[in-house]
Amino acid sequence: MFIIGELINGMYANIGAAIKEHNKKEVQRCALEQIACGADALDVNCGPASKQPLTDMPWLVKTIQEVTDKPLCLDSSNNKVIEEGLKVSKNKTIINSTTADQEKLDLLIPLAKQYNSKLIGIAINTKGIPQNKDQRLELAATIITACQQHGFAIEDLYLDPIVLPVNVAQAQIKDILESIHEFQIISEPSPKTIIGLSNISQGTHVRSLINRTFLTMAVAYGLNSAILDPKDKELMDALITSELILNKNIYCNSFLDAYRRK
Repeated sequence: MFIIGELINGMYANIGAAIKEHNKKEVQRCALEQIACGADALDVNCGPASKQPLTDMPWLVKTIQEVTDKPLCLDSSNNKVIEEGLKVSKNKTIINSTTADQEKLDLLIPLAKQYNSKLIGIAINTKGIPQNKDQRLELAATIITACQQHGFAIEDLYLDPIVLPVNVAQAQIKDILESIHEFQIISEPSPKTIIGLSNISQGTHVRSLINRTFLTMAVAYGLNSAILDPKDKELMDALITSELILNKNIYCNSFLDAYRRK
């Protein structure tokens, strides 16, 4: 599982304050803590705290790059903000994200090619959130077709079925899990699959339990990557154990510690 740490986001009070004050130490501390807990990459989002995202995004990228060469997942709904981050990135990058709208695809796929970046495509468009698996598959196919037309490698595409909160969309959760499996057989070569895990538990009272239960189920459906909180030890333990049970790792009595030392 490719883990993208979610915590460098201006929506969190500590990062929001660090962006406003240009406090490098706090951002770098957050980056290194997530990596120590198992993050393979770091999501970078200026969030609502930033009044100047066009300058704050490159500042965040440069700040993080001073302490790690892990890939950076540049997260913004504004393609210009993403491009400003790409311009200064020395690390590998992932663009987070494009929708299935043609205008968005025609902007972000060439941008991903230009900067040799991977790309996350979310199964949503201006018509709204898909209501079932078939709609998700249709939107995924639109994204894949656009990538093929632009000559973008499908192996560098991550498809996100868009996870919804269980307390408002409980009936859709099984369809979301099935979409994870279906996305991987929609084309040859296959795209990768990804979710923003914390969405499943938005507004609930037992967030960690819901997150780790859904994550283990998603792994069983073939999930390749997740944006999550790697500092949640119980969540990470559940992930490691689920991959062990699926024979992706070799068992030993200290398998949790052995995995973390890899």
